[in-house]
Amino acid sequence: MGSVHAQGQPIRIGSTLALTGPLSATALTHKLVGEIYVEQLNKRGGLMGRQVQWIVKDDQSKPDLARTLYEQLVTSDKVDLLMGPYATGAILSAMGVAQRYNKVLVHHTFGIPSLAKYDMQFPAWSLGPNPQVTVSNSLFDMLAASGKPPKTIAIVTSKFPSIHFMSLGGREIAKKRGLNEVLFLEWDFGNRDFGPIAARVKDAKPDLVWIGDIGLEGNMLLDAMKKIDYVPPIHFHLYPAPGPMTKSPEGDKALSLTIFEEHPPFTNHGVAAEFVKIFNERAKAANLPDTTVEVQAAASYSAWQILEAGVRGANSLDDKKIAEFLRKNRIDTIRGRLRFDGPGNFGDDLMKIKQVQGGARKVVYPESFAAPGAKLQVR
Repeated sequence: MGSVHAQGQPIRIGSTLALTGPLSATALTHKLVGEIYVEQLNKRGGLMGRQVQWIVKDDQSKPDLARTLYEQLVTSDKVDLLMGPYATGAILSAMGVAQRYNKVLVHHTFGIPSLAKYDMQFPAWSLGPNPQVTVSNSLFDMLAASGKPPKTIAIVTSKFPSIHFMSLGGREIAKKRGLNEVLFLEWDFGNRDFGPIAARVKDAKPDLVWIGDIGLEGNMLLDAMKKIDYVPPIHFHLYPAPGPMTKSPEGDKALSLTIFEEHPPFTNHGVAAEFVKIFNERAKAANLPDTTVEVQAAASYSAWQILEAGVRGANSLDDKKIAEFLRKNRIDTIRGRLRFDGPGNFGDDLMKIKQVQGGARKVVYPESFAAPGAKLQVR
């Protein structure tokens, strides 16, 4: 196959997503973002004068299946580049495969930075190298500055790896800061019966409930609380499925983490404003429960921006050259300029705290990123 012919061949980027299984509610957002990005990229002339084709396989929310599928993408599909899957478990699987074949892996939602041991992996999830400390401190700083700082905390958490890691970090920081822990409870990922957990929280009467949830778990817990006439005074969620949490009446005043919301100053950036408009339209057409851009969609879009910047900067599809460029340069994304020169290729902790207020998500902390006029609301 001559090089002239190769020039005309599309550049193939391979990945998996949890298109089915417990993580699919969120992964479908990533699928839509990837489709939008590749389409926009091809309209701009693709990469290195070639069109780009995205090959995405369903890992069914199973890390072991993700591993097998990434092997296939590299060995039998012979893709040119890889893009990460959704969720920490699958990303670790993909990272192992990428490392075996010396491929760059840009990924969008990796929650345990210390496990990122491979020097050619790059995170779009900007939570810094020690989020169990920095993210927890942001939450407690914000609450300490509020008119009614919590004195007692209940920590209830999934054992899903990245969630468990963040919840145990929060538990340590809460103790250091003198909060009295009145309850600590764990559940297995995939649990559907939250009645007993809701009852235990109600009995403990905490000022603050830290909920280590992923996907729909937080909604299920809030529903179980409603059945016993309990409303948590302050409830913080780690990674709830965005649409269902915002749209549910029980989700009102829910706090969670974000790196981007659909309001100024985030949308002041031209590329961000354009992406928001397209995503809103496409998400509506696809009947996604949430048609707004938030942390998941923004992380996904940033990951594609990072991969594109790496190829353009290296002017090559050579993985080593791409990795070298990304480590040495700041990369422009819709979330600002990212750096990858810290421990494990992580840069700064750019996490913000948002709150559901009147069926919309608004950043409330730090103030410089708060939605116009938005302030923390405590019951």
